Parts: sequence; C-alpha cells; structure tokens
Amino acid sequence: MEMEHHSTDQEHRQIPERRAQDQGSNGSSSSATCNPIRRVAEYMTGGRAESCGRLRSLMPSCLRGSPSGPPPPTRVHQVWPGINVFFLDGRVICGPDPRGLILTAMAILLSEWIFLSYVVDPSSAHPALVSASSLVLLATVTASFAMAATRDPGIIPRNNPAALSPSSVEDGTAGSARTAHPSRFLVVNGVEVRLKFCRTCKIHRPPRSYHCAVCDNCVDKFDQHCPWISQCVGLRNYRFYLLLMCSALAFYAFIFTFSVTRIRVKLDAANAEVFGYLVTALPETSALAALSFMAVCVLACLLASHAFLVAKNKTSHERYKGRYRSSPNPYDKGVVGNIKECLFDKLPPPRVDFRAAAAAEAELNFGSSAQPSAGADNDDGELNFGSSR
Repeated sequence: MEMEHHSTDQEHRQIPERRAQDQGSNGSSSSATCNPIRRVAEYMTGGRAESCGRLRSLMPSCLRGSPSGPPPPTRVHQVWPGINVFFLDGRVICGPDPRGLILTAMAILLSEWIFLSYVVDPSSAHPALVSASSLVLLATVTASFAMAATRDPGIIPRNNPAALSPSSVEDGTAGSARTAHPSRFLVVNGVEVRLKFCRTCKIHRPPRSYHCAVCDNCVDKFDQHCPWISQCVGLRNYRFYLLLMCSALAFYAFIFTFSVTRIRVKLDAANAEVFGYLVTALPETSALAALSFMAVCVLACLLASHAFLVAKNKTSHERYKGRYRSSPNPYDKGVVGNIKECLFDKLPPPRVDFRAAAAAEAELNFGSSAQPSAGADNDDGELNFGSSR
C-alpha cells in the first residue's frame, strides 16, 4: 500500500511539470508566429545573408575566403601543351623566355631616361618640345612593342587525340614515329602546294605555317621567332612587328641626332681632346650616342629587308628556305596588293580561344583525322610546289 501511494504521488507531481513544459513550448511557437517584430527581424537577417552571398560572388577570387560554390572551370591556356606564358586569364600571350623581352624594354626605357637627364639642354631654344617629342616616340615604341610581344601570332590549334581513328590505337601504330601519313595537296592560284604533317600537333599544317621549336606551336604564316621580343612573328602580329621597327628606328635616330649635337656643342666650348673629353665629361651622352648609332644601323637593315619581303609577299622563313626559286610565288599580288594585304587587310580572329573552357574546347576537332605519332617535330615545314595546273 505504501508503494502504491508513493507512485501515485510521483505521477501527480509529474503531471503539472509536463503541462508547464507543453505550455512553454506552445507559447514560444505562438510568440514566434504571432510576434510581427520577430518575423521582420528574421526576414531581414535572411535577406542580408542572401545579399552578402551575392556580393561575395561578385568579388575577385583573390579577395574571397573559403569557396562557397563550385570551382571555376579550367581554361584552355591552363592546359595548353605549348610552352607559352599566359597572363590576365589568357588575354596576354608571351614567349617562354622573357630575357630578351626584359632586355629590350630596359634598353628603351634607359635610353629615354639618359636622353631626358643628360642630353636635353635646358638652356636650348625649345627643351620642352624636344622632351615631348621624345616621349611621344617612346609611347609609340612601347605600344607597338606590347602589341607585337603579347599578341597571339597566329597559333594553329592542335588535333584532338579523341577524334583520331581508333584503329591506330588498336593496332599499336599510334606510338610509332615512322607512321606514314598520306600527303595532302592544295592548289593556290594555280600552284600545287603539299601540306606537311606536324608530328607534334598531329595536323597537316596550312600553307606558309611552321612549327616553332621555341614556343612549341604551329604558327600561321610564320616569319621568325624574334628573341628581342621573345615571341613568334606570324600572321596576327607581323604588322605590329613592322611598326615596332619603324618607331624604334625613328626613336633612336631622334636620340642619336640630339646626342651628337650635344657632343659637338660641348666639344666646341671646351676645345679639348675628343676621346678624353667624351670619356670624362660626357660619358652618358657618349654611351647613348654609340648605342643609338648601333640601333639605327641594325634597325635600318632589318627594315629594308622586311620592306623587300613585304613587296614580294614572302616571309623570312620562306626566304631562308629558298622557296619559290623553281616555281612562281602563288601569293604574289603585285607590290601594291602585297602592301595592302600585309598592312591594311583585316586580321583574322585567333584560331584558339585560350579563355574558353577546356572541356568545351577539347570536344572540337582542331585538325585532321590523321594517325598520331610520337616524338618531336623534326620536319622543316617546307612546302613542295609542283607544276602549275
């Protein structure tokens, strides 16, 4: 009896406690639903979090904290098999060796600094005009230099290995460097042109193209790989390369003229020995005059050579290989037509979109369906011309 009475007392004590807990929970839920101020605060808190998430998505990746969404897609320039160097998410393309680029930029800037500091005479007739003219020439050289050195020279896309014939993989011929590839021919203005197969890019190269061993790319209308700009010179940057040579020639001719004038004025005033006075009194001006003289000589010879090539519609590589000696040049349109094509025709868009997503770019068949072969491209890229048709 005592046990039963004790249990009933415990049950009676637990009933009010359960009722109080139920009332507390119902009160909190009802207060959450019936209190409008709390509902507005919760809505504002959620909206603020959503707006912060949107602003965070617009921030640059370097300013974000931990990534909240999926990673950005891999771009073509990040997986490109060539050895070019890309900047600004694939917008700027440079060669693999920046030493020539840096040396050229330092020579141009240092020449301008010495000219403004030691050559321009403040007591002359128009020092401000001379300085402004040199700065304008410097801006022109810098702009053309940047366009020639950081622009896509005409890189040709490589063949998609997934689009190659499966039989070449099954029978084991894909890894053979001696696999014979069928020749392809193209008739250009009545002249038959044989297209060479590039073992590195797995494509039949277009006419006038060549595989650059420095950049490891096939370049359309390849002219040369210039070490002074650390970039290939091809279809899409050749005119900027010519502009660079013209502006640099004018820049150094301008500097050389005023440097020599400054030296003559100082020598006439001092009436001393020429060599000793130049070394002791005018070392900077003398060094700048010597550098400018060498630059003018080299640039004048280069510009004359390229002027001849432009008039004949040839490239430096074609002249070096001795093309069109036994057959006519199918690309010659006359002097006026060749100059117009080189300098004034609209440039074609780049063949490779280096800023595209790599997955989407890999689905495209960028070349022929020829069988792949291993090894470096030892082909000289020469185009064999047959008889005119």
